[in-house]
Amino acid sequence: MAREDTRRPPATLHDVAREAGVSLATASRTLNGSTRKVNDEYRARVLTAAEALGYVPNLQAQAVARGRTTTVGIIVADITDPYFSQIAGGIITATDAEGLVATIGVSGRDPEREVRLVSALRAQRPSGIVLVGSRVADAELTSRLTSQLRDFEAEGGHVVLVSQAGLPFDTIAFDNIEGAGALARRLADAGYRRAVVLAGPEELLTSRERTQGFIEGYAAAGHPSPSLEAVHSAFTRDGGYEAMGRLLDQDGERPDLVFAVNDVMAVGAMARLRDAGLEPGRDVAVAGFDDIETLRDVSPGLTTVRLPLEQGGTTAVELLVRRAAAPSLVRLPAEVVVRASTPALR
Repeated sequence: MAREDTRRPPATLHDVAREAGVSLATASRTLNGSTRKVNDEYRARVLTAAEALGYVPNLQAQAVARGRTTTVGIIVADITDPYFSQIAGGIITATDAEGLVATIGVSGRDPEREVRLVSALRAQRPSGIVLVGSRVADAELTSRLTSQLRDFEAEGGHVVLVSQAGLPFDTIAFDNIEGAGALARRLADAGYRRAVVLAGPEELLTSRERTQGFIEGYAAAGHPSPSLEAVHSAFTRDGGYEAMGRLLDQDGERPDLVFAVNDVMAVGAMARLRDAGLEPGRDVAVAGFDDIETLRDVSPGLTTVRLPLEQGGTTAVELLVRRAAAPSLVRLPAEVVVRASTPALR
């Protein structure tokens, strides 16, 4: 027996106006965020009718009328990485407070896909796009991305980056070099001499900045950069595990300290040490960067550099809503957090 089709067409703005007994213009001003004030009685009637009919605004129709929707597109490299999810959480909290709707696209750490996502978002006419993630050292890809974002702003949209400074858009930048340098000086002064950096991909600017800051910090503490080795791998937990394995397979003296340029790599390195029968902190000190929320469940506690990740997201929305005449650069500070994984510091 065929199932009865009980679907009904969605309620329209005309339906709401008729149900409320008001003009179409009054219903539109009430439900579509017009700056023109609506009589309180009429407004209440429209809202009651809309709820009774299950009315949902047509965002595409709004986009045609206004040129923009009330959505904000977020593009992150990896939503499973707590670094990105914490920033995205801050963005979503702030957009909700502003009456905006956030949508998320994931580039999978692929700069080509990031450019395609920007193009796809432009077609949906969001009010803004927030890009979260490191830039790469690729002039051609950077030029294409910049061109897409410039075109989006020329169409009336607004772009904010949570990334490195340098592109002509509002930007939230974390103090990667300064934070890594401060950590390195503390570790060098505590007596760690055979340090290795798990540096992430060479083309990733975040990896470069944190590696640079760490090496310069050791040099500033009186231990020149040739004493440091950098091992490149994926910017992930598995990348940290694999890079730590390569280090352990090398002949020669084992490092007394491993600095991973993000926390998830550090967690992978700690797992690899345990698989080799070594105890993180006791046999090899380990440090990371970011202070992601999941570190509260890591043992021993991981020494790291804390970034205000959620604040980065909320500040991005503040810039998006404010939209100054000229691009702004907001730098957010980094803070060294000492835990049990580097016992010489305690």
